[in-house]
Amino acid sequence: MTVVKINAITVPAGSGDQLARRFAARAGAVDDQDGFEGFELLKPTDERTTWLVVTRWRDEDAFQAWLHSPAFAHGHRSAAERSGGEAPHPVGIASELWSYEIAGGSAGQGR
Repeated sequence: MTVVKINAITVPAGSGDQLARRFAARAGAVDDQDGFEGFELLKPTDERTTWLVVTRWRDEDAFQAWLHSPAFAHGHRSAAERSGGEAPHPVGIASELWSYEIAGGSAGQGR
């Protein structure tokens, strides 16, 4: 059964674009992971400062396997770190991991 993991990341006002750039720099890093079904980075459209990283996984075991894999560690290092440099300062000031199962919904018409 598909599980949804949502990382709710709070960033200082005006820092969201930096978060988006960091995610863009590692786009596709998880795509080949067994059990990975999809990813979205959701930007708030109101005064909120919490961005949502939404991932879908075949099951909890697939998510846990990725979480404990070398690919996870590698994907969460910056380009500077991967080439021997220092880690940039974190953009987020807080984060929470939320976990859900899909209980219902609709595929829509793609209008």
